[in-house]
Amino acid sequence: MIAHGSPQLYNDDLAPLPHRKRTWGGFEIFNVWSNDIQSLFGYTLAASLFITSGLNGWWVMAGIILAGFIVMGLVNLTGKPSVKYGIPYPVMARASMGVHGAQFPALVRGIVAIFWYGAQTYFASTAVALLITAVTGYEGTATFLGMSPIGWLSYMIVAAFQVLLFVRGITWITRYLNWAAPMVYIVMIVLMIAIWVQAGSGLLGSLGDVFTGAEGAGGLSAFSAVVGTMVAYFAAVIINYGDFSRFVKTERGMKLGNLLGLPVSLAFFSFIALVITAGTGVLYGEALTNPADIVERVDNSWLTIVAALTFFAATVGINLVANFIPPAYDLANMIPSKISFRAGGMITAAIAFVIGALWIGFIADMGVARFVDTLGAVLAPLYGIMVVDYYLIRRQRLRVQHLYSTAADGTYYFTKGWNVRALASFGVGAVFSISTVWVPDLEELTGFAWLIGAAIGAALHYMFMRADAGLPVHTESH
Repeated sequence: MIAHGSPQLYNDDLAPLPHRKRTWGGFEIFNVWSNDIQSLFGYTLAASLFITSGLNGWWVMAGIILAGFIVMGLVNLTGKPSVKYGIPYPVMARASMGVHGAQFPALVRGIVAIFWYGAQTYFASTAVALLITAVTGYEGTATFLGMSPIGWLSYMIVAAFQVLLFVRGITWITRYLNWAAPMVYIVMIVLMIAIWVQAGSGLLGSLGDVFTGAEGAGGLSAFSAVVGTMVAYFAAVIINYGDFSRFVKTERGMKLGNLLGLPVSLAFFSFIALVITAGTGVLYGEALTNPADIVERVDNSWLTIVAALTFFAATVGINLVANFIPPAYDLANMIPSKISFRAGGMITAAIAFVIGALWIGFIADMGVARFVDTLGAVLAPLYGIMVVDYYLIRRQRLRVQHLYSTAADGTYYFTKGWNVRALASFGVGAVFSISTVWVPDLEELTGFAWLIGAAIGAALHYMFMRADAGLPVHTESH
């Protein structure tokens, strides 16, 4: 417990979570990753890699699995201190960035998440609209901001449903994730079997074309692109993984959940996507990578209803994991005395509702993806800084009391609450990461920009911190 946490830095939601209140094990962590993988975008991405990478299927599958192991290693590093101390990501960032300096990266992470929360809310609403249309047969033609009456009704249903889950608390969110992930897998397996039965023996031939097609035509560059793309897909959750690992009882449970939820689940889900995609090539003359297009071609009301519910569940799942919980903590970290975790969530939902409502009519046509990618690139060095600070500078020991203290002699107060060394490392690494988004000559590095930016931030932070002989590195004895 924190006896004298400053109201500028402390509230009950940001406080270390006691072990007696931690209820998660490997199964819950597995479901966090499964919901992240199973979104509409996740399915399309996995299916597309098999078709467009220029590699044969075995190399694509190997690249996807390798990416899963890389992400697993990355989150094992960021998750461990939050399991040990029970602190969320914004608080963990204070150890390296300073008790006030950590607010900047937390705010940037929150902005990225809020944008995507609004967008994913809209995408989830399209599944509900598909369901309503399948049941009633009514589509509607009048539009406002690019959406029909059914679209607006669906959008408000999804927005309200997500807020309701959030208001009920982490226990209800956990139950939803634990229910949604296995159910989505069941439905996906049923869909795969249905496509397989309809395609018949032609499916094996189509799969054979995928696995014996291009003999590594793209070479190492294409393989690296597959790995980099999949790692980049998880980048947003990697940075704030502590927001979830703090609920886990043991580090062993976290690592087991990461193993099953990343390389294992990623390989299984990608295989399902591959079979379904190959089957659509046999049935419809072209390989379909968008689940909505597949359902539309099948022309079966019951399948449409089940698929719509599945897409809705999966997209809401990733929205909660990647885009709702993180900004709730990040906003609470800005003014802990006035903004609680719940208040942060309500602010997130309100801003995101406007973003999602304007998505199809305005925002999607404004090139917002590059804007959000730029904000994401800013965060890359922070990962490296946090990891090298905790493992090499702090030697895996923190003074938890000082993470919540604005006292001038506090371990993490540095210069008026800001660690200028970390900020310098952060700035240089971010310049590189951002350049890969905007500089055409660096375009080929975009897939690995996040990892390289993290490495630059880590190396510079280590050098700057070690070079300052006068910097005291306080640790907590155990």
